[in-house]
Amino acid sequence: MKAHNLSPLIGIMTSQKADGTIAGNGPLFTELQKKLISLNGISFVFIPEDAAEKYIIGYTYSPEDNRWLKKRFPYPDLVYNRIPFRKSEQNEQSQNFFSILKERNIPFFNPCFIDKYELYQLLKNHDLLKQYLPQTILVNHKKGLFSFLNKYKEIYLKPRQSSKGKGIFRLRMTDFSRIALEGINKQESYKSFHHFWDHWNKMLLEKNYLAQEEIKSAEYEGDRFDFRILAHANHEDYVLTGVGIRQSHEQAVTTHIPAGGRLLPYKLLQSDEHDQFFQTIVPHVGKALSDQFGYFGEFSIDAGVSKTGQYYLYEVNSKPMSFDETEIEEGKIEQLCHLFMQLAGFRNDQNSI
Repeated sequence: MKAHNLSPLIGIMTSQKADGTIAGNGPLFTELQKKLISLNGISFVFIPEDAAEKYIIGYTYSPEDNRWLKKRFPYPDLVYNRIPFRKSEQNEQSQNFFSILKERNIPFFNPCFIDKYELYQLLKNHDLLKQYLPQTILVNHKKGLFSFLNKYKEIYLKPRQSSKGKGIFRLRMTDFSRIALEGINKQESYKSFHHFWDHWNKMLLEKNYLAQEEIKSAEYEGDRFDFRILAHANHEDYVLTGVGIRQSHEQAVTTHIPAGGRLLPYKLLQSDEHDQFFQTIVPHVGKALSDQFGYFGEFSIDAGVSKTGQYYLYEVNSKPMSFDETEIEEGKIEQLCHLFMQLAGFRNDQNSI
């Protein structure tokens, strides 16, 4: 432990937008810097392209000036990966920088975005978590998707690499084998699966879609809801940071708020059974992710409960979006800064979190 030096330096890695400006969650970066300053630490935001052999050009937020200052920094004690785009994370500069961190023994998290089908394959082999998974297949040929739809009648189609509900469709086989497709802003009908496949197969195959059985979700006041669970690492374990409720409202395909979903306070629907489910899955999901992909310091889970009381784990997100619940966002800042201090090898007895 670096008790002799109570000034950890935390690097927050992000990427550039197409116009050359810095991408990422600015409000999160600002709040992290404010909290770290109270712990005698400092953070800076940077992109991999601005890393030289002996220093990194980055930006640090100054609360006194209420603005970001461009400076030259030594390599940090820890790197927090917040690259917001899959393509940017997979490019040569980012991958080279990850290699440099490993060579210099600089800890970092989180290592990567999560492919939905790779996640399913990982969790379906987990003794405890497999019971919570909806049946899922990769869409790679006509016959396989037809058999899956014919079995479940109502399914979801999801891109393997997407977030925020983008590209999700609900597919239903209706009477007389007609096919109904519903998206966030789309409703179409086809007289047969053959006609549907002719229209959609190119996109489904090119964008690597998977198919997932539709779960008849529990409802509140007539609309279905699900859980958004935020978790963080704490020493060798994973802890629950907060839970939010998202409810479908303007459309029934997804509960995501940007797509017309609605926020409900968790206390409205809280139960001992829900709490036990969250506490059960969080440590197992965190350990499974870290064992398979590299160290995860945080993640969020999309989960739900059916009308019959069966719990389901739908997705895990490695770069959690902001929660609209203020108390969850505050908990995120606390947990992240606590984790920064742990992983960077510092302790701060006088300013404990």
